[in-house]
Amino acid sequence: MHPWAWWCWAIGIGLAVSGTTNPLLLVLIAMAVIIVVMVRRTAAPWARSVRAYLLLALFVIAMRVFFQILIGGGPGETVLLTLPEIPLPDWAAGIRLGGAVTAEGLVYTLYSALRLAVMLLCVGAANALANPRQALKSVPAALYEASVAVVIALTVAPQLIESAQRVRRARRLRGDPVRGLRALGRIALPVLGDAIDRSMALAAGMEARGFGRTRGEPAPGALPLMIVSSMVALMGAFLLLSTAYWEAATAALVLGAVGTGAGLRWAGRSLRVTSYRPHRWTWRSTGVALSGLLTAVVVLGLGWFDTTYDSVFPSTDPLVWPELTLPMLLAVACCLAPLPLTISPRFRGVESSRTDARVRALRGGAPA
Repeated sequence: MHPWAWWCWAIGIGLAVSGTTNPLLLVLIAMAVIIVVMVRRTAAPWARSVRAYLLLALFVIAMRVFFQILIGGGPGETVLLTLPEIPLPDWAAGIRLGGAVTAEGLVYTLYSALRLAVMLLCVGAANALANPRQALKSVPAALYEASVAVVIALTVAPQLIESAQRVRRARRLRGDPVRGLRALGRIALPVLGDAIDRSMALAAGMEARGFGRTRGEPAPGALPLMIVSSMVALMGAFLLLSTAYWEAATAALVLGAVGTGAGLRWAGRSLRVTSYRPHRWTWRSTGVALSGLLTAVVVLGLGWFDTTYDSVFPSTDPLVWPELTLPMLLAVACCLAPLPLTISPRFRGVESSRTDARVRALRGGAPA
């Protein structure tokens, strides 16, 4: 599967998640993302990073709820408990520590934290499913230097997670009994050292093979075209999100996107970048990318057509039970669309290197 197809799928789901606080929909989308990752991930080192993103998402939820209980604030009259309030000076007016904890404020914070956690999970899913080195081969020549920095930044977290797993495995083999937070101080320096050494080795190998070497200069006039087109697209996105002039906003957004693409193609014609067999974009990649974008269209469209916003943004004051509609189930089905569109990765086992299998088979009771 093309790596940018997975990123389009994850970005589309992230856009859909940003347009709702319905906890039922968010939980179903998170479960769908986890199922796709667990079924379609490969045996690559970066594919094991989704667990760390899941723990980070749970940590975000726990910290948001903790600070809501500690600081309080927000609407609501249903008091769950009352903490001892610590008086603050006059210059900290509007901030309090302790006091009444309301159910409305706690539920509102939980909804917002859950939305942020699912967005982090989408980023982790893209990191676990997409091959970052193949993504680097498929970028336009005009953006090659910037794309190298972006790809390296996206691989920092999987690289650190892989290094942490290797260091922990080595310490367990040496019989180190220390576990949990106490082992964090012992493995932090080896993890950073291993990650830096592997990054330097990769950079040296790429430099020795001439990877990413460019020739020529960008075409004149391509940079102003891309800047103006990006500004037009940004203005269209702003008008689409903040005003009711959706016709003009859509036209500006499409015009800016087309101009930016034309500027990139124009600038890349005069640049020759060394490449190593870029990944082909197939119909399966198109289906995976469109499934994520369709998820965003369904959820955001549900918010646009629902004038009361009761389905996508359930009320927390007063508290109401969130509802789950048929379009929401359709959005969850779009999240699961990569399962029938992709092929399960094949894990090949390592064959035994022993050559005395026939001799051992002749022994009585010995396994063949």
